[in-house]
Amino acid sequence: MTPAPPSAALLGLFARTRPTRDGAVLLRSALHARRLVLLKALLVRVRRHRAELGDGVEDRFEAAWRLLERAEQRAPAAVRDLLDYPTTGGWLAAALTAPPGPELDARLAHFDALALTAALRAGCAPDLTVATPRGTLSLTGLGRLLTGADRVAVRTEGRHAWITPEGAGPARAVLLPRDPRSGRPTGADPRWTPVLRLPGGTAVLDDLDPYRVPRGGIGNPPRTGVEAGPAGRAVWADRWRTALRLLDATDPARAEEVRRLVRVLVPVAHADRGTGPFGATLRAAPGAVLAALPEGPREMAEVLVHETQHTKLAAVHELVPLHTAGPAAVHKVGWRADARPIAGVLQGAYAHLALTDLWRRAARSTGLPASWRTRAGQQFERFHHQVGRALSVLLESDELTNAGREFAHHMRQHHARLGATPRALR
Repeated sequence: MTPAPPSAALLGLFARTRPTRDGAVLLRSALHARRLVLLKALLVRVRRHRAELGDGVEDRFEAAWRLLERAEQRAPAAVRDLLDYPTTGGWLAAALTAPPGPELDARLAHFDALALTAALRAGCAPDLTVATPRGTLSLTGLGRLLTGADRVAVRTEGRHAWITPEGAGPARAVLLPRDPRSGRPTGADPRWTPVLRLPGGTAVLDDLDPYRVPRGGIGNPPRTGVEAGPAGRAVWADRWRTALRLLDATDPARAEEVRRLVRVLVPVAHADRGTGPFGATLRAAPGAVLAALPEGPREMAEVLVHETQHTKLAAVHELVPLHTAGPAAVHKVGWRADARPIAGVLQGAYAHLALTDLWRRAARSTGLPASWRTRAGQQFERFHHQVGRALSVLLESDELTNAGREFAHHMRQHHARLGATPRALR
């Protein structure tokens, strides 16, 4: 069931970009409802195109579906957490848009691993065979196992899972002990690489999942996902830790919002230097921040706040449409060289409004590093005017819905307060 739209008061709070606990709860509910709809749509698609699927594909899909149901009955919270994981959304988007034939068959093979992940986390005891495309078993949100085979047999005994590559003897089996509370694998086998749990919260660095970045990359020029490696992972963890420390000192509510809404950091390749920090959020995978490694904590903090706003606004738009669908016109904005449709103007204005709020607080606060205060003051001066121009474009557009126009009015009111005294921000 889709959550009820936000109240007028809550919609106004969203428009002002300020974090709210009620807002976070609503966004998580909306995300989960959409995931269930997409998962059901995939089931319908598989059954509708069964005649075009490869040998055994439908049977394996149906078996994985039954295993997912068993896991959900045993541990509903764990399965909900898995379904809401960002890369699950990336996989669903790929499977729902793949043309019938070998491409769809390949996408559906991943459902084996997803259902196995659910069973392991729920503490079920599955004995089954699952597909491991290109010799890799990807356990969503947990890690990756190199199997060297196209399929593996999985057998569980108490708190342990034995994973044996097809055609191999017991000597090549991988033993993965499981945490008794979470079901997460804890083994130290060199073929197993877990995702990195980031310090100070529940977020992870996922540089392993095959659906963390769309095929072909993101951005222009396209950036692909990269594996950080042990040394790189340590750098990412340090950037995350120091960025949150900076946000805690500058705006504790925004720091807490990042902890609540950002579930995954996904490293992507750098483009040319000098283009500024790069971050992206995929509509199919809210809660994941795709980023090239920022130069330092200031840039990292800005990427996290910026991308969190994209996640929020996309979810609000799902609940209450803010603009019409067609890109009827494009408009120039100060922060990009290319002209943007009204949806892009709204997304950019919203994210930069949150950043101007953050920068103003940093520039006018005491006890913060001088370098952060200086950068914040410069960024505020640069973007406050640009956001004001973008808000004028929005309010003059006939592509906003009534709710979207009201949303933009609240944004403009907050923008005006940012130019006032510090007391006006409280």
